[in-house]
Amino acid sequence: MEWNIDITPIKAIVMSGCDSKGIALPIITPTEIIQVSIDATDSARKAMITAMGEDHDSKVIIISVDSGGCSGYMYDMKIIDDPKDDSYQTINFDGIKVLVHNEHSIMLDGLVLDYNDSLMGGGFAMQNPNANRTCGCGLSFR
Repeated sequence: MEWNIDITPIKAIVMSGCDSKGIALPIITPTEIIQVSIDATDSARKAMITAMGEDHDSKVIIISVDSGGCSGYMYDMKIIDDPKDDSYQTINFDGIKVLVHNEHSIMLDGLVLDYNDSLMGGGFAMQNPNANRTCGCGLSFR
């Protein structure tokens, strides 16, 4: 089980015998980890193969979630050296390794990766059944 530490103060504690505020302790909550299932359309698979080029033996694609974007969260995709770290889950698409960190598994489960090669608005787009709201760009969700 992994632990997330939220450093946002929950409320100031009044210390007895003085009027000053005490410190607020962080909230520590466990992150639920599930076996992630991700699919990719044919066009997304072809685009990943093209992007990886000859590096598919030593490199991986990481799909992650960051806070931000116009809807609260943003997807991020990177090609990096294989971290060979058991805190990631691996999905294989036609010989291309796609990694998802366990911490993001619940948010990315059921994700469908698509690729549009149009001149305007082209690139990877995510279809996420867990998203309550998505942005028109396809890269931000809530």
